[in-house]
Amino acid sequence: MNTDAKLMDMLTGYSAAHRHPFNVAVHMLGIPSIMFGALIALSWPSADLGPVTVNLAHLALLGFVVFYLSLDVVFALAFAVFGVVLTVLAGQVATLPLAVSGTVAAVCFFGGYLLQFVGHAVEKSMPVLVKHPIQAQLAAPFFTVVELFKMLRLREELFDEIQRRIAAAEGGASA
Repeated sequence: MNTDAKLMDMLTGYSAAHRHPFNVAVHMLGIPSIMFGALIALSWPSADLGPVTVNLAHLALLGFVVFYLSLDVVFALAFAVFGVVLTVLAGQVATLPLAVSGTVAAVCFFGGYLLQFVGHAVEKSMPVLVKHPIQAQLAAPFFTVVELFKMLRLREELFDEIQRRIAAAEGGASA
C-alpha cells in the first residue's frame, strides 16, 4: 500500500486510542459539535471585501482544508464538503442575537468536549487533547471524516493496514 508514512502513523495512533464503539460514537457527535460552536464564534467578526463578506470561520475552514490536503486529498475534499455545510450553518446561527448564538456556541463547544472525555473514560484511554492540545485541535476534524469513511466501508485497504499496524504494535509491546 502506497500511503504516506506520516498519515499512516497519525491514523494508527488515533485508531489505537479509539476502538470502543461508544467512544467512536461520541467522537462522531462531539467533534462536529465542537467545530460548530467554534465556527459560530468565528463567524461573528467579519469584513466586507467588495461584494463578498469574509469572516474568521471562512479563513479557519480554508486553513484546515489546505492542511488536510497535505495529508490526503480524498479525506480533505470530503472534509471540505462537510466543513462548508457546517460553516454556512454556523454563519446562520451567528446572525441570531448574541444571547442566542452565544448560548448555542457555548453549549455545542463545551458539550462536545464533555462527550470526548466521557468517551475516553469508557475507552479507558487518555484523550490526545490532554497530551497534545494543538495537535488534537488540528487532527480531530480530519479523523471524524476518516472514521466516517471507515463506517461506510470505503478505502477498506487503508483500514486493514491500520489494524495490521495496531496488532503488530500490541504484539511488540507484549513481547
